[in-house]
Amino acid sequence: METSELLKRVRQVEIKTRGLSNHIFAGQYHSAFKGRGMTFAEVREYEYGDDVRNIDWNVTARFHKPHVKLFEEERELTVMLLVDVSGSGQFGTHGTTKKDLMTEIAATLAFSTIQNNDKVGVVLFSDEIEKYIPPQKGRKHVLRIIRELLNFEARSRGTDLSKALQFFSNVQKKRSTAFLISDFVSRGFDDALMVASRKHDLIALQVYDQMERELPEVGLMRLKDSETGEEMWVDTDDRSVRLQFQNWWMEETENLKRLFIKNGIDHISIGTGEDYVRAMIQLFKMRN
Repeated sequence: METSELLKRVRQVEIKTRGLSNHIFAGQYHSAFKGRGMTFAEVREYEYGDDVRNIDWNVTARFHKPHVKLFEEERELTVMLLVDVSGSGQFGTHGTTKKDLMTEIAATLAFSTIQNNDKVGVVLFSDEIEKYIPPQKGRKHVLRIIRELLNFEARSRGTDLSKALQFFSNVQKKRSTAFLISDFVSRGFDDALMVASRKHDLIALQVYDQMERELPEVGLMRLKDSETGEEMWVDTDDRSVRLQFQNWWMEETENLKRLFIKNGIDHISIGTGEDYVRAMIQLFKMRN
């Protein structure tokens, strides 16, 4: 992409996503994510009404009187955006690709983060770790993130969520709020997801295209896997073929939901033809 065109697109994304952060998500981000991180402050003697779950049994045994741990809200959050840049993101049939949608969502979250004086970092991944941008504050930093999202060309076209989650867990030592933005065309990441969700406040945002859910009835159609390059012809006039495809999608989606629920991960699905603003607001409300 030419420099002038890139700067123009960065500006367009900034105007749209910053406006959403200012006028729609203002306050909702704070209430949805602030206070989730708590740090230890002190121990004091138990008082009537204290939560018994906060009793420090070691101190209680030492002084022969019940004592409780006190915690305080972390004033500053670290937000990490784990963004899928694999080949499947290039697909889209509603005037926008999955990559474009993921870019806008990531940019909106990044602006919401810096407006609350929090730090934001990014991991761009395919089946490799393509790029890591350490967490920082400020508009200049967010604009760099947007430029990378718009203009980045991945070295690999595959997807490995396990590798991305393992890298994130290793590089981010302190607890953070992390958004995993992907179409989740990957397998074998259950263990890495469990480890990351125990250490961090992990939120999953699944991006998909409507044609991935339901094949149109248009006769013979050539389908190409954008990650492997494999091609095949499908007779979409055959109702059984369309039904089989739809059932496969529903089964995969339900398995993914069960995995998220099992690990206590908040999650939403957003289609390329849908209003992602409404979905994001739903996510924020779900966490309040």
